[in-house]
Amino acid sequence: MQDKIQALIDKDEIRNLRIRYSHLLDGNRIDALDQVFAADAVVEVTVGRMEGLEAIKAGLKDAYALFDRDRRRHYPFMHPIANHLIEQTGPDSATGSCYLIDFETASKSDPNPLLLLGLYADEYRRIDGAWRITHSRLDVVWPTSEAPPQSKGQA
Repeated sequence: MQDKIQALIDKDEIRNLRIRYSHLLDGNRIDALDQVFAADAVVEVTVGRMEGLEAIKAGLKDAYALFDRDRRRHYPFMHPIANHLIEQTGPDSATGSCYLIDFETASKSDPNPLLLLGLYADEYRRIDGAWRITHSRLDVVWPTSEAPPQSKGQA
């Protein structure tokens, strides 16, 4: 029973990493991302591949500046996540995925606030007693220029 309780606690702490990431990024508190990522983490998102915490912070600061067209310095976008699925692969490791709905809140010519829909694929590790993301890849599922796969018999 104690193992099941610990597994629930671990999964909740892991889920909070992705939620904390959204709040820190959207609120322009990028310097606090050491609460989310391991020092040697790798992040692959629309703005590129970043290796190591300092590169992640620098890359996300640049992305933030790009989207903060109104110069409000907070919430030029919002990153709600859903359907977080976590699988523990060991006592101090796990993998997970969740959906991303990425909204732009800064002014733009297109009135549609939806920027993209994506799927995060993450790897987690417990480091010094705290869970951290060690690898994160964002797969954009909309918009996409590729045609969806068709099964046999479809026109």
